[in-house]
Amino acid sequence: MGKRIILFLLTNLAVIVVGSVVLNLFGVTPYLTQKGLNYQSLFIFALVFGFSGAIISLLLSKTLAIHGYGVKRIQSPSNSQESLLFATVQNLAQKAKIGMPEVGIYNSPEPNAFATGWNKNKSLIAVSTGLLQNMNQQELEGVLGHEISHVANGDMVTMTLLQGVLNTFVIFFARIAAFAVAQFLQKNEEGEGGSISTMTYWLISILFEIVFGILASLVVLAFSRWREFRADAGSARLANKSSMIAALQRLQQLSAKAPVDNRLPSMAAFKISHQSRFGRLFASHPPLEARIEALQKMT
Repeated sequence: MGKRIILFLLTNLAVIVVGSVVLNLFGVTPYLTQKGLNYQSLFIFALVFGFSGAIISLLLSKTLAIHGYGVKRIQSPSNSQESLLFATVQNLAQKAKIGMPEVGIYNSPEPNAFATGWNKNKSLIAVSTGLLQNMNQQELEGVLGHEISHVANGDMVTMTLLQGVLNTFVIFFARIAAFAVAQFLQKNEEGEGGSISTMTYWLISILFEIVFGILASLVVLAFSRWREFRADAGSARLANKSSMIAALQRLQQLSAKAPVDNRLPSMAAFKISHQSRFGRLFASHPPLEARIEALQKMT
């Protein structure tokens, strides 16, 4: 269930870095003058470029997910398993008052599912073969209710707006920091009268963008963990609380049965209680036990 978050973050960072390389190659640096940085121009540049990167990531999210995970979209159910999956998604989408999402299955032993798409009425719900093989109808309904809730809550759009704001500050401060470092290096080489090297500034700004981008992803991941609780609650309302709890408990059982050294990556992400505090900062999901406890306390 954390696949779409990682894919979104990686796509966003790639768009920002590649875009920076292209713009610098063509000399598009309106904020860099002979007198130094024009902060107003730099902020406008960062705002436009930052939100463009996030929006491009959102628009590409469904296409990248389909091709990246080899999702087979169900146009017409061909067996009882596909029929159950399709009918459950259709029923939950009607309850959530959203358009019918595309439904797909991808081949993976990991018990996983994800929702993606730029529009809540044109989304994609995909589940792994591992999830279908390891969960019963009640547990599957809980997982699908969770994913439908992500779509109904507009989580991908909200995350895009948050990422756009963070991108703006990443680009803005990366270029300020790069300018300061490049000036310092230039002065050491040529004395106080030395002029800044555009190539040096460009390379350092890319490095700072990557570092600041990784730090900004911690904010996105923290938001992701919060919205998982919200989607769990949404599933409790759309399906029922016992179905969502049963799905999370099944994931706990599957994780516990797998040897520690051979646990599936998705299970490791789900059950993060054994990670260090530092490791939890990079988790897209809260611990399973915390999610189950929150659901049990729901009225």
